[in-house]
Amino acid sequence: MGEIEQRPTPGSRLGAPENSGISTLEHGQKLPPTPSGKLISIKIQMLDDTQEAFEVPQRAPGKVLLDAVCNHLNLVEGDYFGLEFPDHKKITVWLDLLKPIVKQIRRPKHVVVKFVVKFFPPDHAQLQEELTRYLFALQLKQDLAQGRLTCNDTSAALLISHVVQSEIGDFDEALDREHLAKNKYIPQQDALEDKIVEFHRNHIGQTPAESDFQLLEIARRLEMYGIRLHPAKDREGTKINLAVANTGILVFQGFTKINAFNWAKVRKLSFKRKRFLIKLRPDANSSYQDTLEFLMASRDFCKSFWKICVEHHAFFRLFEEPKPKPKPVLFSRGSSFRFSGRTQKQVLDYVKEGGHKKVQFERKHSKIHSVRSFASQPTEPNSEVPKQSPQSTGLTYGEGAEPSGGHSCQQGRELKVSAEEHGPQQSPSLQKSPLELSVSSPGGAAPANVTLSPNLSPDTKQASPLVSPLLNDQACPRTDDEEEVRRKRLPTDKAYFIAKEVSSTERTYLKDLEVITSWFQSTVNKEDSMPETLKGLIFPNFEPLHRFHTSFLKEIEQRLALWEGRSNAHIQGDYQRIGDVMLKNIQGMKPLAIHLWKHNEALEGLENEIRSSRRLENFCRDFELQKVCYLPLNTFLLRPLHRLMHYKQILERLCKHHPPNHADFRDCRAALAEITEMVAQLHGTMIKMENFQKLHELKKDLIGVDNLVIPGREFIRLGSLSKLSGKGLQQRMFFLFNDVLLYTSRGLTASNQFKVHGQLPLYGMTVEKSEDEWGVPHCLTLRGQRQSIIVAASSRSEMEKWVEDIQMAIDLAEKSSGPTPELLASSPPDNKSPDEGTAADQESEDDLSASRTSLERQAPHRGNTMVHVCWHRNTSVSMVDFSIAVENQLSGNLLRKFKNSNGWQKLWVVFTNFCLFFYKSHQDSHPLASLPLLGYSLTIPSESENIHKDYVFKLHFKSHVYYFRAESEYTFDRWMEVIRSATSSASRTHVLSHKESHVY
Repeated sequence: MGEIEQRPTPGSRLGAPENSGISTLEHGQKLPPTPSGKLISIKIQMLDDTQEAFEVPQRAPGKVLLDAVCNHLNLVEGDYFGLEFPDHKKITVWLDLLKPIVKQIRRPKHVVVKFVVKFFPPDHAQLQEELTRYLFALQLKQDLAQGRLTCNDTSAALLISHVVQSEIGDFDEALDREHLAKNKYIPQQDALEDKIVEFHRNHIGQTPAESDFQLLEIARRLEMYGIRLHPAKDREGTKINLAVANTGILVFQGFTKINAFNWAKVRKLSFKRKRFLIKLRPDANSSYQDTLEFLMASRDFCKSFWKICVEHHAFFRLFEEPKPKPKPVLFSRGSSFRFSGRTQKQVLDYVKEGGHKKVQFERKHSKIHSVRSFASQPTEPNSEVPKQSPQSTGLTYGEGAEPSGGHSCQQGRELKVSAEEHGPQQSPSLQKSPLELSVSSPGGAAPANVTLSPNLSPDTKQASPLVSPLLNDQACPRTDDEEEVRRKRLPTDKAYFIAKEVSSTERTYLKDLEVITSWFQSTVNKEDSMPETLKGLIFPNFEPLHRFHTSFLKEIEQRLALWEGRSNAHIQGDYQRIGDVMLKNIQGMKPLAIHLWKHNEALEGLENEIRSSRRLENFCRDFELQKVCYLPLNTFLLRPLHRLMHYKQILERLCKHHPPNHADFRDCRAALAEITEMVAQLHGTMIKMENFQKLHELKKDLIGVDNLVIPGREFIRLGSLSKLSGKGLQQRMFFLFNDVLLYTSRGLTASNQFKVHGQLPLYGMTVEKSEDEWGVPHCLTLRGQRQSIIVAASSRSEMEKWVEDIQMAIDLAEKSSGPTPELLASSPPDNKSPDEGTAADQESEDDLSASRTSLERQAPHRGNTMVHVCWHRNTSVSMVDFSIAVENQLSGNLLRKFKNSNGWQKLWVVFTNFCLFFYKSHQDSHPLASLPLLGYSLTIPSESENIHKDYVFKLHFKSHVYYFRAESEYTFDRWMEVIRSATSSASRTHVLSHKESHVY
């Protein structure tokens, strides 16, 4: 039996279509004759909710019906669509294009087949036809109404506003509200009505075609875009949902994506009864299992999902439709299912070659006609189809079948269509790509959605595939090429990224305010442990700030949305500025200054009440153990004052960036003058509060000390030094104040506190470098009036910092009134010489054996404070460093990669308090993990590390290595700047000169 030779050239395969149909047959081949016989009528529900009846021969294959629908719609890019229906077991399945219809639809009279989008491309700019984008927009409208496309309120309102613009035209508030009352686009729409109307106001002059484009632009960033969930369980029995997308197979818990198996990592997909199996490519750097198993409800569910995966892989990853395997002579094993149709690459090539005619169509729900079009020329796609490599295409399919075959939306000549033809309307074609809108999904603020495993540690190994670091390698739904395309469409002006920094840090600031106004207040109200006077001092002075900054953030995000995405604003430049928004809101802050003045009283009142009430002390300690309180509680009381400094720095950068003749320069300069005045007025209060807060925080870390917090005492430096005694060098924690130096050891207590062993009053003390005398590197001799001790620093730079600060503290003590009162509660000061071992030192020998465990193994209470970080990293930090850290706070999205992984994870990252805090998204209430940066080195990856990406920096400490990737040169520089402030502190002289030039 002979076979017709298959010629793989796209030109011959995609020959001239007859009418509007498209044939994928080779030259010399003919379409198999449509089976004759009895015709059956099948009802098709279109995306505009109308139903059409199509009559086809009952023995015809499924592709005949799909071709008829595409031909009826004059749809050129029909390959993105499919037909789905409930089978006899009530399982929704896709119509197989190669099997006879009668074998799939048992009772056609009682079944309504739905024409829907099947393949969602990563970039809507790859959809060349306006009709295709319109049908995609209708699909998204359905998904919103059915709750499939979940997102936050802002994104939902923005999506609906574009739908409203396409249906009724330009903004008219009365007409808008009437239209929204009659049409429900999303559950609980009433609560969003004001937001929808407000967003719709910004779309004046936007045609229906432009509205479709913007709708797709926003939706494609959402985590649930194009996702159809399939219930399953992992090996541990955890209930999950599986889904398939253009990049691979995704794992969800609820509506939160927790993992992804990129096509490049998958070697084979198969199913066995109810078990869905994913075989991964071997990884030399990992010992994880290479076959992952998921349990589904039944074999039918499992096979249905397997088929969808086969089709998605073939459509998005292959250059050409796969060829069928030869039929076995004797018997066959497994499923005979194969992909039938053109790949996305073939569709794009065909449309770009212009082998089709522009079609006309009518928008069923639109009450307006297009008043302007983009242009008549077809647009070039903004991103290429992911390139195919020999490794990535070698994916096999279980049950003995590989996808293959061919399907087209060719006109069926013998079909009778009983649907009426609608009146034609000329449709504009697309020319430009409006810039992207900055919206966020329920999982995050980031435009691109990236999977984050609950396990953020590269060293932790767990059996479950849901939390395995290996399986998070290729977690990003967007390929690297597509990420670059997305990045190129963003505005490139530095002012835009400065404005974006305002937005991202404002989000974090609001979350910090909510720790007080929401979390702490609700906990206080449940527990009657705080006096009413203290409640009246704290909460009424924070709630007005929260309300004001909620409105402020809303204005910033709206301005950014216009800056990024509205075409006429982009041309005119009306919205490419942020100074006017900053000026308006900074002027609006002035009446709130009365509340800022009260924060000092609130902080002192809280600490005084804690000191006098054991019940309140335990209550606050328990609240600090909650995940939402990721910093010491009293730190959140300082946040409003810190935020003023951030505004000042941002406006300084804007004024430096803009030339004097820029439209935004005058507003930025006026706003800078306003905020500088406010900062100057509150400067003294802030310095006093920071020192007061730091003393109280240190007090919690110390055992055996009285009267640490007294008027006039100032904290200067804390850190780890080795003390020389008769037992040799022993690690000690030193605390330097302006009148006394304490030294402590870490005890084996449940709370991980440090036990004070001695104090050295600074009055009359001298400090000498004594490396030669004792033969110990980086050694110092501290000679007090009553005792002397010898200490050694971990490095010469550490020694210099200690010498500089101790000498400065001695000078301050000499100018004070006299000696310091005793601080020790019970233990006498250590008066022994270095060659006489003290009881305290001997007692702490056992402590040191347990002191060098990793930070991750500490007890939950006070096990990860700055004191403990300095102890483990053998370093120090000063009050000047803390003040610089207050200025260098930053928030935003970063891509993170481990040393031995290939994939990048997008995380919402907050840098504060010398630490990176990692979140799934900016909407999360608490961080998933943290990374203290003291002791880490900050560098740029070398060529040998094979990163090959822009804007990447590297953090490493001993064997721990992390790579982080920013979205632009500006954000890269900002992250480098703030992280460098935590990883390498400058000398005091340099820092003080820096601070004088940036007065608070």
